[in-house]
Amino acid sequence: MTMATNPRDPNTLSNYNNWRSTHITANFDILFDQKKLVGNVVHKFTSITDAASREIILDTSHLDIGSVKVDGHATKWEFLPTLDPFGTPLKINLEQGVKLNGTIEVDIAVKTTEKCTALQWLTPAQTSNKKHPYMFSQCQAIHARSIFPCQDTPDVKSTLDFNITSPLPVMTSGLLTQSDETQPSGHKLYRFHQSVPIPSYLFAIASGDVSQASIGPRSVVATSPDKLEECKWELEADTETFINTIEKIVSPYVWGQYNVLILPPSFPYGGMENPIFTFATPSIISKDRENIDVIAHELAHSWSGNLVTNASWEHFWLNEGWTVYLERRILAAIHGEAYRHFSAIIGWKSLTDSVEHFGHDHEFTKLITDLKGKDPDDAFSSIPYEKGFNFLFYLENLVGKPKFDKFIPHYFTTFQRKSLDSYEFKASILGFFESDTEASKLLNELDWDKWFYSPGMPPSRSLIHPCSSFKPQVSDLEGLTANQIVVFLEQILRWEQPLRPELSKLMGEVYGLSKSENIEVSNLYFQVGMKAGDESVIEPTTELLGRIGRMKFVRPLYRNLQKINRPIALATFEKYKDFYHPICRGMVEKDLFGKKEN
Repeated sequence: MTMATNPRDPNTLSNYNNWRSTHITANFDILFDQKKLVGNVVHKFTSITDAASREIILDTSHLDIGSVKVDGHATKWEFLPTLDPFGTPLKINLEQGVKLNGTIEVDIAVKTTEKCTALQWLTPAQTSNKKHPYMFSQCQAIHARSIFPCQDTPDVKSTLDFNITSPLPVMTSGLLTQSDETQPSGHKLYRFHQSVPIPSYLFAIASGDVSQASIGPRSVVATSPDKLEECKWELEADTETFINTIEKIVSPYVWGQYNVLILPPSFPYGGMENPIFTFATPSIISKDRENIDVIAHELAHSWSGNLVTNASWEHFWLNEGWTVYLERRILAAIHGEAYRHFSAIIGWKSLTDSVEHFGHDHEFTKLITDLKGKDPDDAFSSIPYEKGFNFLFYLENLVGKPKFDKFIPHYFTTFQRKSLDSYEFKASILGFFESDTEASKLLNELDWDKWFYSPGMPPSRSLIHPCSSFKPQVSDLEGLTANQIVVFLEQILRWEQPLRPELSKLMGEVYGLSKSENIEVSNLYFQVGMKAGDESVIEPTTELLGRIGRMKFVRPLYRNLQKINRPIALATFEKYKDFYHPICRGMVEKDLFGKKEN
C-alpha cells in the first residue's frame, strides 16, 4: 500500500490528512517492577476527507499491541514495514468507510517495551532520597509513538483524559480531577483532564515519591520530599510575577494552573513545557534564584508552542524563537530593558557555538530546515531558539516596538489552539500591517527567503569585545550576578588564544568557580579549563557528568573532555550511560562515536 503524503510534516507516517484524532483517553497501569506502561488508549477520530477512507494509519515505535476495536468491535490490524527513524506504522482496517465529518472510536490495547525512547525508569538509588523508584516521560519530538499508537505530529491536537494507576503519586499534562480510588492491587487511580487540545509531544506522565508546596495562587512545585523546601524557596518569589507579566504582554493564561515538577538529575533538558506541569531540571535550583529564567521560558511556552504550535519540526523556530522572545520580554518588564539585551548576549554565544558545531553551511543552521527522512532530535540545538529570537527582535525593530506589541496578541489570538507553518506566520504579519503604509512597505521589502533559508549566523554584530591581557583578581567579579559571570566565562571561551593552564587554574581558585553550586557557572569554568589544557578540571568534570543529565551541560562537557583526554571521556560515559535519559545517551553516543552505538 502507499503511505499518505503529509506535506506539512515529513516526520509522521500516519495518514492524518484523512483522519484527525480529536480526543484521547489514556488508561495505563505504571508497572515499576516490569518498567512498562500497560493499558489501552481510545482515540476519537473524525474523517476529514470526502472520500470514504477504509484505513487508519498511526505512528508506533517498539510497541506491543494486544488488540484493536472500532466502535466496540474487534477489527483487523497489521504492522507495516518499519521506516527508521520514524518507527513502525500501525494499519487499522475498517469494515466500512466513514464519510466526511463522520466519527469513530478506536480502542487499542498496548504495552510499552524496554526499547521505549520516551520513558526513563529510575531505581531508588537514582533518586535524591534513595527510597522509591521513579519514572517520567519526554515525548518531544517524536517519542510519543513509543508510548501509544498516535498521530505523532504537532499538526494534530486533541483533548485528553488520563486514567493512571500507580503505587506512587502521579502528575500528567492535565488537571487532576480525582485521586482517591484505591485499586485491588493497592495502587491508586489518578484521573486527569486536559480540555485545551494539545499535540502528542505534550503528552506527559511522571510518577514517583514527590510532595507538593504552593509557589503562588495558581501554582505548586512538586519534587522529592527532601528537596521540597529549597525548591519552594527558589520559585515562590517569581512564578506568579512571571505569569502576571506575560498575561499583560500576550493574553490571559488559559490552562488553569501553572505548576513545576523538579525532576531527578537525569532529565535531559532544562525544562519541558508540558501543560499544567512544566518538567524541569534540578540544575535550576542553584540556591541563588539566578537560574529561574528557565521557568520564564517554559511559562512562555503556554502561549508559543502549547497554544500556538509549529505544524512540523521543520518550523520549530515558531515554537522556540517566539518563546525566547517572550521569555526576554518578561525579564525586561521585571528587570529592565538592559536585562533583555544581556540575556540576548548569552544567547548569541549559544547560537555561535551551535553554528560552529554543525558548520556554517549546514542544513540544520537554517531557520526552516529540511527534515525529510531525518530524526528531528538530530537537528536539535540553540539555533531555532536564538536565530528565531533574532528574527523576531529584528521585526520588532523594523516596525517599531509599540506597533509590534499590538501584533503579539493578534498573532496568538488568531492561531490559538491551531498549528501553523512559517508561511502562515509571514502572511499573518503582512496582513496585520497591511493598512500601515510605512510598516507594510518595510515588511514587503524584507528578504524573507534569506531569513528563512540562509544557513549560518543571522545578520548582526558582536556586542562584547574580549580583553587580550588578563590576570585573575578577586575584584574582577565583585558585585556580579551568576548570569554576569556566565557571560564573562563565555567570552573567555570565545578567545582565539586559550588561557594558559596555570591561569585557568588560578582563575578557578581566585574566583571560587570550581566550587560553585550554580551548574551554569561551574560547567563553563570546566570548559574553560579543558580548553586551556588544565588537567585539574578533569576530575570535577567527570563528577559533574555523573550527577546531571541535562544535555545543555552534558554534551559540551563530553566534547571538551574527549579533546583533553578521550580515554577518560569514554570511561566516564561507560560508567554513567545508564544514568542518562535515552535521548541524551543517544546524542552523546553520536558526539563520541560519530554514530549511535548498538
